[in-house]
Amino acid sequence: MPALQNDLTQGSVSRKLIRYAMPLVASSLLQAIYSITDIIIAGHYIGENGISAINTSSVIMNMLTQLAIGVTVGGNILVSQYFGSGAHEDRRKAAGNTVFIGVIAGVLFTALVVLLCRPILVLLKAPAMADSVAYLGICGVGLFFIFGYNALSAILRGVGNSRIPLYCIIASVSLNVVLDILFVAVWHMGVAGAALATITGQAVSFVAALLFCLAHRADLGLLPRYLAPDRQVVSRTLKLGLPVALQWTIASVSWLVVLTLINKYDVDVSAANGVSNKIRDFCQLFVSALTTGAGTMCAQCLGAGLYDRAEQVMKTCMKLSLGMAALIVVLAEVLAPWLVMIFTPDPDVQAWAVVNLRIEIVCQIFYAGMFTYNTLATGSGHTVFIMWNSFLNCIVVRLVLAVVLEHFMGIYGVYLACGIAVSSSVPVGYWFYRSNRWKTMKNIR
Repeated sequence: MPALQNDLTQGSVSRKLIRYAMPLVASSLLQAIYSITDIIIAGHYIGENGISAINTSSVIMNMLTQLAIGVTVGGNILVSQYFGSGAHEDRRKAAGNTVFIGVIAGVLFTALVVLLCRPILVLLKAPAMADSVAYLGICGVGLFFIFGYNALSAILRGVGNSRIPLYCIIASVSLNVVLDILFVAVWHMGVAGAALATITGQAVSFVAALLFCLAHRADLGLLPRYLAPDRQVVSRTLKLGLPVALQWTIASVSWLVVLTLINKYDVDVSAANGVSNKIRDFCQLFVSALTTGAGTMCAQCLGAGLYDRAEQVMKTCMKLSLGMAALIVVLAEVLAPWLVMIFTPDPDVQAWAVVNLRIEIVCQIFYAGMFTYNTLATGSGHTVFIMWNSFLNCIVVRLVLAVVLEHFMGIYGVYLACGIAVSSSVPVGYWFYRSNRWKTMKNIR
């Protein structure tokens, strides 16, 4: 079925990578509009308390969204490797069990966040507590849709289909923007309105992806016999996915600790950090989406035993991602004052956001290197390596540097620590590539 599947093991590497990755980049851009729209609308119609509340809550939601992506990465790796090797019955079993895992995890984390949102925010010393609780409590309901959508998206990407997730996100984001304006700017529902707009959009993306997958359920593995949990397949999926989930959790926990350091300062600094984070994350998603596509392409190539092609995918991705990151850094440094003005009219928040952004944006170069080396680790199933490499830069380097530099340099030290910490993972990634460990696949059998 040419419209459903895409064999990434044949043809020009650069052309295949770009054509496959571009819908992923577009999807990531549109997903970023979720939170960016909330911040922009909050900045102009709610004020600094709204920005601070959404920023603090979004750190938690981003952590759980990355956890959802991480958990389902195991399914994406297996589906991709089995697709490359031609083991299509195993691929369908892996796909069905990925959906099972996504649904169970979605129910569990939805319940946890709805029940524990206030204690979590108290622990983070959220400056705008009432608004933060309102926003996080409502957004927590959307976690079921986030986990479900990412499970379905992982299956589709595994068979080389990056277009359908893009179409789902287009529908989702379009609705979210309209509802944000309606709920907040017109009906003045505050942060609760922004949260309701967000979870409605998330529900649409999940339902749209589900309807498409059900239309192709026999080939994609959504028949009852594939959805029934298989202990061995679930174990393989979790062995591959949990280290990636832990990687993102480690990264998010480190950002939460950094956020508590920032929240010691006034609400202007907290709000400014929210603005800077949105711009920085928006810039990073170009490289992140490109390397995600390269990881799936590597997995298909390694599943087919095409080691030279997998290496060529990584090298092509490195050139593209470094060039993209360099351009992003230059543009962000030059345009920083104008970028932050989009989010807030408050001059104090603008000033701190510009400082924060200009220091931290340099990390995009280091992310490009780390993420690209991770494509080989992801494709070969060496996700435990990715987890420990993340632990190195997020906990050992970022947190230690943030605490030490904050003591001597104040808030500027926190910004500096966040900007340079990820550089520590680049040489480790290079070592993994040169070691040829990626030529031995993990957990496919």
